[in-house]
Amino acid sequence: METAKLRLRDKEYELPVLVGSEQEVGIDVTALRGASGAITFDPGYADTGSCTSAITFIDGEKGILRYRGFPIEQVAAHASFTEVCYLLIYGEPPTPAQLARFEEQLTRHTLLHEDMKKLFDGFPATAHPMAILSAMIASLSAYYPQRGEDERDLNIARLLAKAPTIAGFSHKKSIGQAFVYPRNDLSYTQNFLHMMFAVRAEPYMPSPVLDRALNLLLILHADHEQNCSTSTVRMVGSSQANLFASISAGVCALWGPLHGGANQQVIEMLARIRDDGGDYQKYVAMAKDKNSGFKLMGFGHRVYKNFDPRAKILKQAADDVLTEMGVADPLLDIAKNLEQVALSDEFFIERKLYPNVDFYSGIIYRAMGIPTDMFTVLFALGRMPGWIAQWKELREDPKGRISRPRQIYVGATERPFLPIARRAELASRQPAAELVPA
Repeated sequence: METAKLRLRDKEYELPVLVGSEQEVGIDVTALRGASGAITFDPGYADTGSCTSAITFIDGEKGILRYRGFPIEQVAAHASFTEVCYLLIYGEPPTPAQLARFEEQLTRHTLLHEDMKKLFDGFPATAHPMAILSAMIASLSAYYPQRGEDERDLNIARLLAKAPTIAGFSHKKSIGQAFVYPRNDLSYTQNFLHMMFAVRAEPYMPSPVLDRALNLLLILHADHEQNCSTSTVRMVGSSQANLFASISAGVCALWGPLHGGANQQVIEMLARIRDDGGDYQKYVAMAKDKNSGFKLMGFGHRVYKNFDPRAKILKQAADDVLTEMGVADPLLDIAKNLEQVALSDEFFIERKLYPNVDFYSGIIYRAMGIPTDMFTVLFALGRMPGWIAQWKELREDPKGRISRPRQIYVGATERPFLPIARRAELASRQPAAELVPA
């Protein structure tokens, strides 16, 4: 086995080198602390491999994303979202019979337990849909406790089936409309759109344009290696927390504006430009000025140093959706202008600040009529199969152990703890100006 050598305080340590199937190289530091007393230091874990995984491969330098070895471009062109769910969770594309059984399960388990409707009543109308989604997913563990490994696959199907229903109900709650129940005659994506936009007692059939767009968006968000929310799911799951609790934690992690909330920030930025007269060139100039404090949202990516492959796919989809729906929206016009600047301006090209998946997904969601506060919920629905696959992979790993990161302590060194009366006595002797206000 190839090894790497680390020299520390005149001692040398040999560390195993791991090589992945795509020739990724990692240095195994598992035994470093035991041998040397030292740990590695990597804030944000940007250069730390927390696990081995066979689910998703990313090459940020080359702009490559593959699910289970399949290029995202091919998956997006030929698969349905339910096929991608099966692929990520079970490792191989389903046969027609397997897909039919899987989709039948998803259809059969879309309904929520009627008692759960009372939980929705406890939320104020102003509650963010992500707050409701995370809470309701966690509560599923009370209704569907896993009594053995045989029920794991059933709970996976329950979660995938009920998440769109929870999301649809949370939207209806926020706008004061009656809940719309799922229909067994609709596909996975059609059903969600039905629960979002239908009004009870009135017939509704989602347009093929909306259905295709949602299917594509969910596929492109389905998994993305060890990002913040996925790592959260794995960390919580490493304690052997149940599926619902682990996924609920992932929803909370995704909620942040630096993660799943980024596409919402894109729309808010576009609204700011519109409200300021629509002069996008002014904001481009501000983005180039490091002293302005302004940042163009939806451009560049932490992982991709090339064009985000998902953004390439969504760019074409955005053009198609806007054309087919005939949407006239000043925010979308501003977005198109910003896109053209980013793709032609040397400032952005040199820094590889290409429009990313959040830029285009926000545009498409707005064109579809999805409310801004539901953007992150849609992201969560798409990421659900990836989270489940990662949780399942972790639980099936015989070498898996509970996550327990280390730290470099920089606080006070040892000091005596005095009784409160003594501390008060000492404080009373200090000049008033030195007293710390309560």
